[in-house]
Amino acid sequence: MSTVEPLVRVEGVSKQFPADGRAWVHAVMKVSLHIDHGETLAVVGESGCGKSTLANLIIRLHDPDEGPVLLQGLDIPDLGPREIRPHRKTMQIIFQDPFASLDPRVRVGKAVAEPLRVHGIATGEAANERVGELFELVGLEQSMLRNFPHQFSGGQRQRVCIARALALNPELVIADEAVSALDVSVQAQVMNLMLKLQQERGLSYLFISHDLAVVERIAHRVAVMYLGQVVELGSREQVFTNPRHSYTARLLEAVPIADPRQRRERPLLTGEIPSPVWPAGTGPEVVAMVEVEPGHLVAEE
Repeated sequence: MSTVEPLVRVEGVSKQFPADGRAWVHAVMKVSLHIDHGETLAVVGESGCGKSTLANLIIRLHDPDEGPVLLQGLDIPDLGPREIRPHRKTMQIIFQDPFASLDPRVRVGKAVAEPLRVHGIATGEAANERVGELFELVGLEQSMLRNFPHQFSGGQRQRVCIARALALNPELVIADEAVSALDVSVQAQVMNLMLKLQQERGLSYLFISHDLAVVERIAHRVAVMYLGQVVELGSREQVFTNPRHSYTARLLEAVPIADPRQRRERPLLTGEIPSPVWPAGTGPEVVAMVEVEPGHLVAEE
């Protein structure tokens, strides 16, 4: 077993949000996982299962109600605004909608240079040179620096967001549905770019998606979330070839099959999805995880 400290580790992290005066949304419940240096951990599940909230807890856009979030062994929720500032450079995020992620009134070169200015790394001509290098790195022309976001295609805008995320040389990049809004061919281009950057820079990714075909292409390990809890965690091969939780099996069954000769009749899923909203003072039962094979954890059913 490796003795190297993971880049990120969360242990029993939970987060609730008030729904009204008498109820709470249990968005994340007792989640424990880690991300190693240079690996991609994919978090999958249906909308509302807590994927993005977990990502926001890791990057500290939210503070957890309980449980540590350890960045290279340091519990970052305990840090104040000044103490956390140097660690912000270590983690960056790419959001789902590249157009909404960019100010339509700001030229993209200035948007990519903003992290350099905020952290006092470069200004003026030095920042412009750095941004030009980042544009070339993600496959954009330096002549595009003075363009506005509306002058780019969706795939190009997402490349701009990737360039901005790389500006501070982070170790962890969180991709929150980063390719779901793109056409299939553009998805492939962006994923290939992310894989290339990971190989060249040793980046770690937390890749959030509901598209299992994308996850199978890019992930080293997979965490399956359901109603705020991780119900299966293992390597890509373990989860995709030997799913042990019924919810994981249902997700895999729902993947569309393009070849009509390989299609088969599938039972229709019926019933309502349970609500994550619980009356004050109550909450869902926390599932216990069992290791069914080395590195493959499954929630008891």
